Amino acid sequence: MPCDRQLKPKQTLQQRADEVRKMVAKLAAGLISGKIKAKVGPQGAIAFDGITNEDRDGVTDNCAYRRLMIEGSPLARAQIARAEQLAGRNVDRSVVGHGVHSHDGGRTWHDHKG
Repeated sequence: MPCDRQLKPKQTLQQRADEVRKMVAKLAAGLISGKIKAKVGPQGAIAFDGITNEDRDGVTDNCAYRRLMIEGSPLARAQIARAEQLAGRNVDRSVVGHGVHSHDGGRTWHDHKG
């Protein structure tokens, strides 16, 4: 389920979409400033280290990545490209789509399946 469809009690779809956009803008600003680091896992998953659960507001790294790649700033996307270079691999969109993720800023990876 897309993160902008996971509504809080008494929340409209538009309100949630606005929250997701706001969170992704904060993430982009953190990537640009260096306070948040993108990490690419060995299987091509993406994680963002340095963002609190409160600031995430229920938005997953995978969802934030998809939003950044569609409507994020070029400078934030450049930081993701830098993380890909450092990891020696690209983010694999099929892995992102299958939900592989990290709960600890990229130290461990899993998909909650099985």
